[in-house]
Amino acid sequence: MRFFRRGRYDARRMTGTPVAHAKALYEAGRYAEAEAEARAAARSRPRNDEYAAVALFIAAIATGAQGRHAEAVVTYDKVLSAFSRIFGADHWQTLKLRSDRAQELAALGQYAECEAECAAVAEAASRRTGPEMPLLTAAARNGLIFALNAQGRHQEAEALAREALAVHRELDRASLVLRLGLARSLNGQARHEDALAEAQGAEELYRALPESQCRPDRGAVELAFATSLLGLRRAPEARLRAAAAHDACLASFGPDHRRTVEAQTLLERIDGTRS
Repeated sequence: MRFFRRGRYDARRMTGTPVAHAKALYEAGRYAEAEAEARAAARSRPRNDEYAAVALFIAAIATGAQGRHAEAVVTYDKVLSAFSRIFGADHWQTLKLRSDRAQELAALGQYAECEAECAAVAEAASRRTGPEMPLLTAAARNGLIFALNAQGRHQEAEALAREALAVHRELDRASLVLRLGLARSLNGQARHEDALAEAQGAEELYRALPESQCRPDRGAVELAFATSLLGLRRAPEARLRAAAAHDACLASFGPDHRRTVEAQTLLERIDGTRS
């Protein structure tokens, strides 16, 4: 659910900078190496240097990608004060960092806090203009949809997901995660046929996107399928999808990542219904 591709620190402008290698490692899915490289880059820079702050930002997202969500929040907290000082509290980079941090809070079960922060970021982004704002708004709304679903407020999540998709019409990663949020909300309402249709659409989009863009979403489509199929009492198919999700998440993110744990829990639930 992160968008690390637009604006000042895109691939072209970061080439040759002190954080270029760490960013490349992250985008290749080499999260442990990216974290180590980013933290080393941060230590090598002056304390108030903007590249030191960006390096810690990369370290934060790489730490979260390894399932160490509490450590990621600690790192985000360090970066937030630096970004606010360097870029300003309302700059898109600072707002994006807040959105990313909020989604780590959701991974820790702090759903109300995630909801409040994502709503604040989405509202702030709606007041600003610039090429980064549509993706930033979509990212914040995605976090808000996840938090609403996690609190059992599935109808609210569905309405927000449909509204966000109506506004964000590009077939990109933002659309992918919004569709997955919509599928989650429909499953939460036991509308499993509708959820399965959304999962199928998300899978088509996932396959059409470059791997580098959707790598952070590995296992998410399979989870949406598995949940929908289980709701439709198609347990053998659901288990195949859930196992695929678990394998993908375990290989990409490790055993402690939120999505890996969710896949494992779903597998146990499926096996329980078959025993």
